[in-house]
Amino acid sequence: MAQQVAAFATTAQRQYPAVFAGSWLDDNGKAVVALAQGPGADEARTAAQSAGFEVRNVAKSESALRGEKTAFQRWLDGQPEAVSALVRGVVIDTVNNSIAVRVDKPGLPMPNFIDPARVIVMAPPVAGEQATLEASEIAGAANGALAGGDGYASVAGRLSLRCSLGFNGTDRSGNIVNVTAGHCNPDIPSAGNDNAARVHELNGNRLGNELGRFEKSVLGSQDYSIVRIADQSRDRFGNNEVRVPGAASIRIDGVATPVVGAPVCKSGSRTGFSCGVVNAVDQTVQVGERELTQAFSANICALPGDSGGPIVTGRLALGISSASSVADYPICEIPNLIGALTGNTPQLFAQPVSVVLSDNPGLRIRTN
Repeated sequence: MAQQVAAFATTAQRQYPAVFAGSWLDDNGKAVVALAQGPGADEARTAAQSAGFEVRNVAKSESALRGEKTAFQRWLDGQPEAVSALVRGVVIDTVNNSIAVRVDKPGLPMPNFIDPARVIVMAPPVAGEQATLEASEIAGAANGALAGGDGYASVAGRLSLRCSLGFNGTDRSGNIVNVTAGHCNPDIPSAGNDNAARVHELNGNRLGNELGRFEKSVLGSQDYSIVRIADQSRDRFGNNEVRVPGAASIRIDGVATPVVGAPVCKSGSRTGFSCGVVNAVDQTVQVGERELTQAFSANICALPGDSGGPIVTGRLALGISSASSVADYPICEIPNLIGALTGNTPQLFAQPVSVVLSDNPGLRIRTN
C-alpha cells in the first residue's frame, strides 16, 4: 500500500499542484491523501478515492508548505550562530500539515509561521562510524556469502572505520558493487583512484582479506558510497540478501520510495536487525558540519558500526543508514527505554536508495 500511495503522490504533485498536500499511512496501515482547497480539488478527491485512499481536508497544499520550509531556511540563514547552530533540521510534517523543526534545546526564537508544538527537541544526529580498528591486525578470511548488514572495515593508511555493508548490486558496466554510506570512506577524495580506501572483511574485531575499494563516495547533501568488489570476492556478493541474525535473510526484490507511516527495518553489524516506522521524508537535517537533504527518518535505534547498512520495507530496498540521534549510547536498550518513558524515541536518519539510483544511471540493486 505504501508504494501505491507513493506512486499516486508522484502523479498528484504534477496534476494537482495547487491542492495536493501529501500522503502517508495511518496507524492502521490505511493510505491517506491530504488535499487543500483550490483548483482541481474535486478531481484530485475523485482520483484518490477511486484508488482506494482515504482523503483528508487540510489548510495548506504541499506547495505552500514547501514555501514555508524555504522561508524558514532563509530566516535561519539570517540568525546568529548561537541560534542557527542549535537547529538540526526542518521537514514538511505531512500528517500535521505543518513545518517541523528539530532543535538541540527548547526556547529558541522561531518565525511566527512555525507552530511551537512542532518544534521538536532531540539530541543532535551523529554519523555512527566512530569505532576504529588497527589496520595491522590481519586475520584469515572466511569464504561465505556477504549480505547487507554484515560488518566491514574501511582502510586508509593505518586508519580503519567499522561500518556495515549495504545493498549488493551492479554498476552500469556490470561490475559487482555494494552501496553503503559515504561517511564510511576515511579518504573520500581518493575514491575511484588506484589509491582509494580499501574495504576489508571483519572477523570479530580483526581485519580479514580485502573485499574491494571505494569507487565513488558522496558526503554532503547526500551520504552514500559505491564499493567496487574485487574479482576474487565477486561470488560472495552475488546475492540479493539482507542479514537477519537468527533467521533467514531477506531477499530483496525491488526498490521503494520512503512514505510516512510505512513499516521499515534496518540491519547493522553492531545492533543487528530492528524495526520501526518512517516518521519523516524529504527532510533537511544537520549532521555535524554537513547538511543532509532528501533524507528520511524512522524510530529505530542505531549505533556506531551500523552506518552504511540497509533499510528495507518488506522485501524492498529503501535506504542506507546515515546518522543516529543516540549514537553516544553503548547499547540500544537504554535509549529505547528512555523513548518508551518520555516519547523521545531514537531516530535513525537515512539516505534514500532511490536518490542514489537516480544520481547514478545504470546502477542497479540486486534482486536475484
